[in-house]
Amino acid sequence: MFDHPEFDGHETIVFSRDEASGLTAIIAVHNTALGPAFGGCRMWPYPDEGAALTDALRLSRGMTYKAAICDLPLGGGKSVIIGDPERHKTPALWHAMGRIVEGLGGRYIIADDVGTTLGDLAVMRAETTHTAATTAAASQPLAVTAYGVLCAIQAAARCVLGRDKLAGLRVAVQGLGNVGLPLCGYLHARGAELTVCDIDPGPVAIAQQDFSARAVPPETIYDQPMDVFAPCAFGAILNDDTIPRLAARIVCGGANNQLLSPAHDGALAARGITYVPDYLANAGGVIDFHQESIDDAPDAVLAAVARIGIVTEEYLGRAAAARETPQTLTDRLVRQRLAAARLAAV
Repeated sequence: MFDHPEFDGHETIVFSRDEASGLTAIIAVHNTALGPAFGGCRMWPYPDEGAALTDALRLSRGMTYKAAICDLPLGGGKSVIIGDPERHKTPALWHAMGRIVEGLGGRYIIADDVGTTLGDLAVMRAETTHTAATTAAASQPLAVTAYGVLCAIQAAARCVLGRDKLAGLRVAVQGLGNVGLPLCGYLHARGAELTVCDIDPGPVAIAQQDFSARAVPPETIYDQPMDVFAPCAFGAILNDDTIPRLAARIVCGGANNQLLSPAHDGALAARGITYVPDYLANAGGVIDFHQESIDDAPDAVLAAVARIGIVTEEYLGRAAAARETPQTLTDRLVRQRLAAARLAAV
């Protein structure tokens, strides 16, 4: 495991199996220098344990970077459960998962993610106090990640395209799930022209009807005329095959780990495409969790998430002035903040 390509000095990795409930889970705590590790629980029918571990390692590191770049007193963690959320969910499974989280003594705070819901967290709270969405207001669905991506797109449009408004901006949204579909709603309300794709025809039809979106087959989304490409589905979609096909000036979306490898940040820059680091654009969830402890009213949460736009504009400007990519700049700042926190704790 220590030679795993995605291992990045992770502090703790827990492999757990509960035979009675059928739970097979991995919890990865990446870094707690700034505070307890926060991150969602993803339930997915991974093909094997290696794929599940890779996901946990990559996603937990991303959570560390999200919290650090937004100056939050939190670290990064992630949990994954190997299983089909449509078939394998049971109360016993969530009770078992809650006991594992409780056993970490608060070093990891669990939230919902792909394949899990706020209701699942509520079941886990019978076993652990270390969950997100513990208040009545926080338990109400709010499209915080999509709103944060919108704020990042607005900032990038100002910095890169010189546009203060989104009217007429051509945005291609890849994936219409819990982030992509509400993002389309936010963009449509501001006059953007949408091109969308998803493997599920249901949300595509909604986007067409409600947001006047133009639908294209998923495999052609990279080839569309666009100003902004917003990946909101799977990771590793920016690679040697897709980057040469993009006509966008900006890539800014809600998906995690959009780059197949760090080298693809440079490949985008070589084509004149500004890449907003995914861990900045999609940091709305971790900001939401922190805001719960201050004021969990929806307006207060969205106001806190709007800071993503301010941070994005600042770092795009600093990166341009330094003639480096935004990802290079923000990666360095995160590492400096983590190192300083470690030094202060000694």
